[in-house]
Amino acid sequence: MKVLALYSIKGGVGKTASAVNLAFIAARNGYRTLVWDLDPQGASSYYFRIKPKVKGGSKDLIAGKRDLDGLIKGTDFENLDLLPSDFSFRNLDLVLDDKKKPTRQLKKLLKPLAEEYDFIFLDCPPNISLLSEAVFEASDILLSPVIPTTLSLRTLDQLKKFIEDNKLNKLILIPFFSMADRRKKMHREIMQNMIAGNPDLLNAVIPYASDIERMGMERMPLGGYIHKSRSTEAYNELWQEILARINPQF
Repeated sequence: MKVLALYSIKGGVGKTASAVNLAFIAARNGYRTLVWDLDPQGASSYYFRIKPKVKGGSKDLIAGKRDLDGLIKGTDFENLDLLPSDFSFRNLDLVLDDKKKPTRQLKKLLKPLAEEYDFIFLDCPPNISLLSEAVFEASDILLSPVIPTTLSLRTLDQLKKFIEDNKLNKLILIPFFSMADRRKKMHREIMQNMIAGNPDLLNAVIPYASDIERMGMERMPLGGYIHKSRSTEAYNELWQEILARINPQF
């Protein structure tokens, strides 16, 4: 089982769209896949038409009174399950802070699912917090969407520094461009300059496109309502690059 977190300090960079679409592609390719919606806004849950409600909330979950397995919901897509969000997740930092070894709690919760899933995608809220540190501890890969703008690049540098300062040597950070508009000169120039100085950056670029924005109206992954487009091809390319980075056995 591999745990992949879609994470950025900055909001509005396409984390949820990427988590949902990459999970859909993984499931379509036969991998047993789970999305855990950790964002109290519940966007991933909304996309899968599942009510964002966890009985007992985050307190019972972290206290060990509820197993993740009993909270998982099936989606409309084969091999693809969802662990829905809950508005109480806004208090996860406080709940974790009351536990011994708080940063290890998510990893502990996910461990029993190792035989059930090939991939678990974590759709994470934007910030640097105790929950973020727990996500870093639980994840094998940190997938970080980057919009080709100065502020988005700045948050990526902050993330890299945090990982370095906290000696998270086992965590693999993989950034990729998201919501890129090649019609904008600034986007083109930033992508060109960043590719030259960041060998870890993936080649696939997720475009700023109306068909991705339609996910909110269709309430399903991109591949659920569009057979082929520039966006679906970009996500497919992104997934193939991620697989190659993770492990040749996949």
